[in-house]
Amino acid sequence: MRIAIAELNGEVNQHFGQTRRFALLDTKDNRPGPVQYLDASGLQHRHEGLANLLKSAGVETVITGGIGPGAISALEAMGFEVITGAAGKIEDVALLYAQGKLVSTGAVCGHHHDDHQHHHHHH
Repeated sequence: MRIAIAELNGEVNQHFGQTRRFALLDTKDNRPGPVQYLDASGLQHRHEGLANLLKSAGVETVITGGIGPGAISALEAMGFEVITGAAGKIEDVALLYAQGKLVSTGAVCGHHHDDHQHHHHHH
């Protein structure tokens, strides 16, 4: 199973639409494999473009923090499993997923795309 995790500074990106890089991992026998990175520069807020990029990389499951309804619709329409509400280090989240312990919270961002100055998360 190939998973893609929206990545920012080694952790799960809390804003899917602004993701510039995805961590790709293959999971097998309840363990994640080595991390590879997929460059998504220039595709921010282009839902179909992101979905096509991930599909061409063989991804089946997308893991992110927050995500808008348009992005979820685009991903699900192309057959991806989408897990939202994830947070923490990429390796930790990948391990939880591989062990079947990562549960989607169904978190959806309902904001408009013209205002990106709000809800910055500092950990």
